[in-house]
Amino acid sequence: MTDYATLASDIRRWGEQLGFQKIGIAGIDLAEDEVHLFNWLESGHHGEMDYMARHGTRRSRPADLHPGTVRVISARLDYAPPGIRDAWDVIGAGEFGYISRYALGRDYHKVLRGRLQKLVDRIAAVAGPFGHRVFTDSAPVLEKALARNAGLGWIGKHTLLLDRDAGSWFFLGEIYTDLPLPADAPSSAHCGTCTRCIDICPTRAIVAPYRLDARRCISYLTIELRGAIPEELRPLIGNRIFGCDDCQLACPWNKFAKATSEADFTPRSGLESPRLVELFGWSETDFLARTEGMAIRRTGYEGWSRNIAVALGNAPSADDVTRALQSRVDDPSALVREHVAWALAQHEKKKRN
Repeated sequence: MTDYATLASDIRRWGEQLGFQKIGIAGIDLAEDEVHLFNWLESGHHGEMDYMARHGTRRSRPADLHPGTVRVISARLDYAPPGIRDAWDVIGAGEFGYISRYALGRDYHKVLRGRLQKLVDRIAAVAGPFGHRVFTDSAPVLEKALARNAGLGWIGKHTLLLDRDAGSWFFLGEIYTDLPLPADAPSSAHCGTCTRCIDICPTRAIVAPYRLDARRCISYLTIELRGAIPEELRPLIGNRIFGCDDCQLACPWNKFAKATSEADFTPRSGLESPRLVELFGWSETDFLARTEGMAIRRTGYEGWSRNIAVALGNAPSADDVTRALQSRVDDPSALVREHVAWALAQHEKKKRN
């Protein structure tokens, strides 16, 4: 007979050997989180992410997504790259583009999935074949709620998971399993009266503590949104061309965050501090070659170009900025042409003023 308490202890040890910073085990009762999720969807705060509503209860009821699930093994993997230019410095330099720190290296989906599968293999070698499914932000999973219940941290007012000893610069992955492992105690919250994440948000997307309106969130606008970025929000995006880290950068708990030693998360293609005019000169072939194996590909070349056009519109006026924009006024994409025209108009306004 399997000693599940010993197995749980072994799983934590194996996880650390595989490079995870923390492993926890949660039950599958997410009733309160389900209410919060459905209220959020009812408010329309998911924007055009219609798939979130289509998933129904599969996101909040693990056994609906993977029958037989009774526990969830939650894993944390730090990603903050060491020794790169200060994030606020890049954000404050309008001629450069800012890319969310999580996306600078190899696509985290691939890294976590492979690592979690190795953990599954080790479990099976001891416990024998067992029911399981591995997730890395790749299916309807309430990963932050599960990680909280597994003791990996608490959900902050910006809706991200926070750990007292590690801040929030980490990825999460899950193994849904039918193994009746002993569950860990949930983490308690430690945001207190702090509202720095709410106050810093450029577009005021955090409409209330623990409530994010994705339709205003720069990460949504630059990654998930496929159409035009609302004009009133474009100036607020600044030079953020893929995602946004402001709420994390402002969070006091991130003074405890640790830089990753994962080679896979080392920044690629000089994208930790790229010049916007150079990026806007990339062809689609360049884009695909230089972002191979990276999460940045999620935007597609059209979305990437749209985002850079907005950032160029917000950049300090300069001849090279104008030339870069004018080079694509006749871009094959109507979406890109629209944002290029807007950007050029911004610089015309600056001239008049």
